[in-house]
Amino acid sequence: MTRKKPPQPNDIVTGLGGGAFLESGSMSPDPTRTLHVAVIGLEFGAAFVPLYRDHPGVSAVTVCDLDAERMRRVQEQHGAEHGSTTMADVLADPEVDAVHVVTGIADHAKHVIAALEAGKHVASAVPMALTFEDLDRIVDARVRSGRRYMMMETAAYTREYLFAAELVQTGQLGEIAYARGTHFQDMTGWPAYWRGLPPMHYATHAVAPILRLLGARASRVRALGSGTLRFEDQGDYRNPFAFETALIELADHPAIVEIARSLYQFAHTGVESFSVYGEHQSFEWAQLGGEDPVLFEMGAATGGRGRPATARRVKPRDADELLPAELRGRAREAHGGSHPHLVHEFVTSILDDRTPAIDDRVAANWTATGIAAHLSAMRGGDAVTIPSFVN
Repeated sequence: MTRKKPPQPNDIVTGLGGGAFLESGSMSPDPTRTLHVAVIGLEFGAAFVPLYRDHPGVSAVTVCDLDAERMRRVQEQHGAEHGSTTMADVLADPEVDAVHVVTGIADHAKHVIAALEAGKHVASAVPMALTFEDLDRIVDARVRSGRRYMMMETAAYTREYLFAAELVQTGQLGEIAYARGTHFQDMTGWPAYWRGLPPMHYATHAVAPILRLLGARASRVRALGSGTLRFEDQGDYRNPFAFETALIELADHPAIVEIARSLYQFAHTGVESFSVYGEHQSFEWAQLGGEDPVLFEMGAATGGRGRPATARRVKPRDADELLPAELRGRAREAHGGSHPHLVHEFVTSILDDRTPAIDDRVAANWTATGIAAHLSAMRGGDAVTIPSFVN
């Protein structure tokens, strides 16, 4: 059987809807129905404000931050209709339909649950929560509210993800036997609530694109901690490890996934990467920033030992055709081109009254994988089963 040639830099990425792949959100059948969206937490969340402002499914934007000066600056810079320094006031506003929570990681669960209980649709920065118990509480609150929840995982919407998704969907990789994800980031000087965080508690950037590409759910994990984190960096978490690595078993796929994560005492440029290895082709993240990823391809058997393989760099492109006209050309702004796709998916999932691509159960599995990995590392590598979070 003849396989299609790998996508070229200028090829159109098509057919990415459904399953493990990017969904091209449609607009509501009623073009007069729009949303009032509030962005809560503007240190990182400010980047999303102009995307909501310009989305055709959004009629008004509220910005909210405890820092009044920052709130006013973002409101003026992006022309947001409303501003507030109090989350409670935003949640009490009957005009607000949906909120995007971009607050500190330790507060995600509390803020998401409060928003759901206030009757708002919720998008949340990663990770979903820091404990199994809080993941359960969010899933329960989402079910009771009847509202939509989406975890805004950038790594599952980057241009590299789109390129690899096309390879998987068209069968060009063949059967995938192995994949790995890495997230290296030095947190020196970050806010105090990051100090000592177990590396795997913030592992979704490495976990998410792989599980989404494979269309699989993580079921069990074995992990080890590496290095010794300086006592003054252990913070309230009392995490002893500078580095953690994990092997993940999947409930519905034969591949094993390897994840590596660091936060301190690891000399490397910051990177959020994934690589997938198939029987026909393999996609491998570039080692250095600014380089293009590599596509490996196995040739036909020649009768000698082994098969010849080729390697070439490929240039993943933005998939602007999956976005409304108002957001096209905006993918180069941040996080691998993911932000406009995330906004579009969240908004259209509400207007279309459908489950978003990264709903509460998907997000809980991706997040719980890291929580279970740290628990395994603390137990010396014992296998830990990942809860199902079915409500």
